[in-house]
Amino acid sequence: MPTVVGMSTAAPPSAIADEALEILRELTGRPDAVFREGQDAAVAALVERSQRALVVQRTGWGKSAVYFVSTALLRRRGAGPTLLVSPLLALMRDQVAAAARAGIRAVEISSANMTEWDDIAARLAADDVDVLLVSPERLTNPRFREEQLPGLVARCGLVVVDEAHCVSDWGHDFRPDYRRIRDLLGTLPAGTPVLATTATANERVVADVAEQLGAGGVEVTTVRGPLSRDSLRLGVLRLPTDRARLAWLASHLADLPGSGIVYTLTVAAAEETANLLRDAGHEVRAYTGRLDDADRKDAEEALRQNRVKALVATSALGMGFDKPDLGFVVHLGAPSSPVSYYQQVGRAGRAVEHADVLLLPGPEDIAIWQWFATSSMPREDHAAAVLTAMADGKAWSVARLETVADVRRSRLELLLKVLAVDGAVERVQGGWRSTGRPWVYDADRYARVTRTREAEQRSMLAYAKPVDEAECRMAFLQFALDDPTAAPCGRCDVCAGPWYATDVPEAAAQAASAALDRPGVELTPRAMWPTGSDRLGVDVKGKIPPSEQLEAGRAVARLTDLGWGQRLRSLLGDDGVGGVVELDLEAPSIEEDPDAAFDVPVRRAVSDVPPDEDLLRACGRVLAAWDWKERPAAVVAMPSRRRPQLVSGVAQGLARMGRLPYLGELSLAHGGPTGQPGGNSAFRLAAVWDRIVVGPELRERLSSVPGPVLLVDDLADSRWTVTVAGRELRRAGAAGVLPFALALTA
Repeated sequence: MPTVVGMSTAAPPSAIADEALEILRELTGRPDAVFREGQDAAVAALVERSQRALVVQRTGWGKSAVYFVSTALLRRRGAGPTLLVSPLLALMRDQVAAAARAGIRAVEISSANMTEWDDIAARLAADDVDVLLVSPERLTNPRFREEQLPGLVARCGLVVVDEAHCVSDWGHDFRPDYRRIRDLLGTLPAGTPVLATTATANERVVADVAEQLGAGGVEVTTVRGPLSRDSLRLGVLRLPTDRARLAWLASHLADLPGSGIVYTLTVAAAEETANLLRDAGHEVRAYTGRLDDADRKDAEEALRQNRVKALVATSALGMGFDKPDLGFVVHLGAPSSPVSYYQQVGRAGRAVEHADVLLLPGPEDIAIWQWFATSSMPREDHAAAVLTAMADGKAWSVARLETVADVRRSRLELLLKVLAVDGAVERVQGGWRSTGRPWVYDADRYARVTRTREAEQRSMLAYAKPVDEAECRMAFLQFALDDPTAAPCGRCDVCAGPWYATDVPEAAAQAASAALDRPGVELTPRAMWPTGSDRLGVDVKGKIPPSEQLEAGRAVARLTDLGWGQRLRSLLGDDGVGGVVELDLEAPSIEEDPDAAFDVPVRRAVSDVPPDEDLLRACGRVLAAWDWKERPAAVVAMPSRRRPQLVSGVAQGLARMGRLPYLGELSLAHGGPTGQPGGNSAFRLAAVWDRIVVGPELRERLSSVPGPVLLVDDLADSRWTVTVAGRELRRAGAAGVLPFALALTA
């Protein structure tokens, strides 16, 4: 059974206490530094008793001090280097810098420093490294697993698992590769101390992590402290539209203390928000997973040095980013669970007396939560297809596996990680290979995880209630994390009243509306046929011939965009982001009830309707701003089984506006396209191949068109439908094809 060191338990007398305190002061650079409650107990458990310890403490408590002090003590006693499994590159950089202050030689092995791997290997061999930081994904890398890991396991003095809630699929940020850590711990020599740390774990997650740490009957000491953050002032501001939220932020960002982070739920929202704030005169930068490593480092340093007011970021700027004087965190859109929210707001107020935390929820949040939730869960039919194909015992590349399972690459890679953690496949040179071990889809476990996540979503909706209906915000988060010390904080907007302005100046609202009403994004044409198409009966490969290619196209918006993206999600219904859940049309309007937009939505089918004038004007504005090489000479509509009125109405409306002939629709053959939105390129191409054709009447009309045609569709997902349709038009004599869609899925 694990030993639990509670919040008020004093550390027992330690033979290393004075030496540990000396190292702590070197690490912090403060001669008066002392251990926080529980830190010395964890150090003693690791160094004196070679135990396994799980430390659950609030962000800023000093978990890294525990493992750096322990490393220094163990190294002085002749132990090998510490192996630190850490989830994010930003976190690694901060930890390496912190270690250097205490004279601890820390290095990382990651995708960002591949040119340094040989030098690091030489330093490890010479015992010139005190801490080696790796990502959990590195544990699956064949070269690292074969060349470095066995030697490290044999002689490491300490293993540290940072952000250990990622081990648990009950946690808010489960990462399948973290499950490999359990196997790693089983290979350690007896008596090797292990430390796992996290700030965001409820009782269910703590129990799961402790069970994995203690596999084989090893005792685990859990050090858990109170999670309340006295420096944070929490609030929720409910505004009815994305325009109002952005206008409020543009008007009041300067009022927030110091510099901080504005979190958004999607990449598109981060980029749009950053652009709008810059136009309003604020020094901000967007920070998303699309940035390369050098740009991420530069953005992080700009925030640390207060050269920007804020980074407008997705969760890519998450665990471990360290700026002790961060003055505020604002969320445009709510994370899907209180636990996840607590983790992100914990970036603020570590070394300042007061920091402001404000949530601006949106009615689109739930649709985005569902997209991420469903994308993280493997499907049984996909797993069966992959394992059946890999039964030949050969190495399969991910590209080749895409021809046996109709699943996007990101989901396929996640599935392979899950199968690898369960021992059914292994990563090898050249791809992935079956181990031959039997594998059973654990439907009950995934169902339980799904129910847990749905409960967390409902809890997040409860957190975001209006001030007059809510309970203390900090106590709510503590309850969500099963903190027994939860109590009213006396600072949040529920306890002390709203501390933030609620007005939205008219000028800011107009500026936000102008920015969000500006339609138009590029639709990039496909240039290459997908690998392995021939295995699905489509005999093409390599580059798409220039005579069959589309020109660069346009769409009104991405479904993930603010502004027009949200309007189009509502219009296109269940074809929105991952099967969007829409608001009940029978619910009260925003004018009747300002909180109506935040009611729990229900799924609804959207009927086919002709385009309204607002949508046609937006389409016209996109065409007016299109810098095409040659103006279209005619308009053609895609055949639509779900929205014929909408698609043909847009095509005919654009023809009228542009004074162009409308040639009609393409035709469907063999029953039309098969399958569903989503999936991978090879399957999507096979689903439309030879199923969209140019009929005799349209072919005749095309013969008299002197220039390119505008091809109109409602939604571009994989882009293979419009690619095949454009190919047919080119082969029928069209001089060129300019694709136009109402929306892109990404």
